[in-house]
Amino acid sequence: LDLPPHKRKSIPTFQHITFRSVRPVTMKLSSVIVLLAVAYAASAFSPAPHAHGRVATHLHMAEVTVSLIKELRETTGAGMMDCKKALLETDGDMETAMDNLRKAGLVKADKKAGRVAAEGKIVSASSGDKAVLVECNCETDFVAKDDSFLAFTNKVADAALGVDGDSIEALMSQKADGSTTLEEDRQALVAKIGENIQVRRMASRGGEGSTVGSYIHMGKIGVMVELEGGTPEVATDIAMHVAAMNPSYATEDDVPQEDIEKERAFLTSQVEDSGKPPDIVKKMVDGRLRKFLEENVLVSQTFVKTNDKTIAQLLKENGAKMKGFTRVAVGEGIEKKEDDFAAEVAKMAGGK
Repeated sequence: LDLPPHKRKSIPTFQHITFRSVRPVTMKLSSVIVLLAVAYAASAFSPAPHAHGRVATHLHMAEVTVSLIKELRETTGAGMMDCKKALLETDGDMETAMDNLRKAGLVKADKKAGRVAAEGKIVSASSGDKAVLVECNCETDFVAKDDSFLAFTNKVADAALGVDGDSIEALMSQKADGSTTLEEDRQALVAKIGENIQVRRMASRGGEGSTVGSYIHMGKIGVMVELEGGTPEVATDIAMHVAAMNPSYATEDDVPQEDIEKERAFLTSQVEDSGKPPDIVKKMVDGRLRKFLEENVLVSQTFVKTNDKTIAQLLKENGAKMKGFTRVAVGEGIEKKEDDFAAEVAKMAGGK
């Protein structure tokens, strides 16, 4: 403005407006902004209303703590996320969550029951004059070495000592720890490990007046030998022999007559066309039949530990008689699935 110099001093300058007039306004605006921010933050943490105007509190979210999830996981062996989900669904009710996880484990166990389980472990247990062998199966050798699987097999073997007979159904209904049955433990283990796990068979030997020895070879072969008289050490030595030599019969009296006649007919067919006289043929067949029995009857075999006497001689030296033996091997009789890797690769290549 074109004003005289004496009037220009009465007009406020830009500097006057900035520091004398604008500063209080700016402080008020800042206060308002802070208050709005606090209000917005408070609304973000406030419960959300339902469609009908009621407030949802979601109390169960606060009840599911890390320690609670850890406790459920240690109790059931289920995965951490499965435990968290089960607790959220039950508002933190541990007992109900455990039941739900067991039901889920049962479903998983049923789905995996059709898989071939030909790996596993043979376990034994003994008490007094009784011994048992149990075969527990899984799908892979890796799981057969898992600590959880091994703990389960030992629990099953200990429980088998209290079962009369060889019924797997009776065995799996036992409550080894007083709270859950072995079948429930098996289902929980299937859910945890993710493989088909089965208790396939059990066998027991012994009783009043018997001496029993057992031997497990690398968890894959199990043998029990039952004697009349003798010592557990002698019975165990013979069990080791049985594991190595795999005899078919304990004594000649145990060989069915049908098996002897079948072997005689087979041996006769081998030499009857030799042109030799019938009496010579008979002697040849008798000699080969004796060799067959020596190779397949336990008491006729040479004791592998010393290689200087038969099992019959070993028994006589120790005042014992053979009553019988039981030998089981992991997966015997189970048809394993054979994977053709080359065919699988060819199929994949052809599909491209």
